[in-house]
This record gives sequence, structure tokens and C-alpha cells, in this order.
Amino acid sequence: MARLLEHYKKEIVPKLMEKFSYDSVMQVPRLMKISINMGIGEGAKDIKLIDAAMDDLAMITGQRPVITRARKSISNFKIREGMPIGCKVTLRKTKMYEFLDRFINIVLPRVRDFRGVPDNSFDGMGNYTLGITEQSIFPEVNVDKILNVQGMDITFVTSAKSDEEAKELLALLGMPFRKRR
Repeated sequence: MARLLEHYKKEIVPKLMEKFSYDSVMQVPRLMKISINMGIGEGAKDIKLIDAAMDDLAMITGQRPVITRARKSISNFKIREGMPIGCKVTLRKTKMYEFLDRFINIVLPRVRDFRGVPDNSFDGMGNYTLGITEQSIFPEVNVDKILNVQGMDITFVTSAKSDEEAKELLALLGMPFRKRR
């Protein structure tokens, strides 16, 4: 069992039940999945960039990514329907908790001038999305083999009914939210 999952079951669930006064353990919000998306704008022109991004994402997550393709043709961006424009991975269960543990304890402290993640990126339904500007903060990525600096979006999907519940869940899991002034 993942270390963070065990921590969730033993310590976080009772705290959330007490704070929000839930009647049942099944009402307590939990992390459903983590979705990681890399959009590669130049990928339509150069397939090597998509392959490099897929390799990096596979090393970061431990799971093979899926290529995302354009749904519609957009002439201004020289994109045709069906062209590869990015890649994505959806993590669930044990891999999700192991990724979250590594992300909070290893990756985020490596960010230069890190003061916490913003707490205003909730979508109103209990999901949190975080943008990262470069993949080199992950220790699994070899910095010498990076073709181009690539950002990614990480979405934490929870079963929480409100943003307040989701923020409390993520904070108890260890997400370092920025302090408001």
C-alpha cells in the first residue's frame, strides 16, 4: 500500500469527518484520479517533439502516455483534424498516490523560489488544476536529453462537493498552498 494512501485512511479521514461532520466514511472526499496533460504546439510539425514529450511523461509517471489529436482543423495555427498535438496520462489508485507523494515531497521543493502552489485554481466542483512550466524539475528526467522545455497541466480530481472540502483534503495530503496576505 502506498504511504500516502495509508496516511489518508488512518489520519486524514477522521480529521475530515470531524471538521465537516460527516455521518458516514463514504461521504469523506477522496482523490479519484490525477490527470497529466502536455500540449505540444510544434508537435504538428515535428513528430520528434511528441516522441520526446511522451518519453519524458512516461518516465515521470511510470505509465505510457496517450497521444492527443486535434479535433478540428484550425487554419491560423496550421493544424488539421487528427494531427498529434500533445499527450496525456491518467493515474489512478496506487500509482496516483505514489505520484502525489513524489510530487509533494521531491518535485515541488525543487522549484526555484517556491512559496507554495496557488489556492485559487479550483473549478467549483472540487477539482484542482496546477500548471508547471518545465519538466526538468522532475528528478526522473535527464536534463541533458531534453529537446525543448515543455510545460504540463496536472489536474487532481476529487470526490469533494465543494472547493473548501477539496482544499482541506489536498492540504491534509501535504499540498503546500500559498499563504494569502
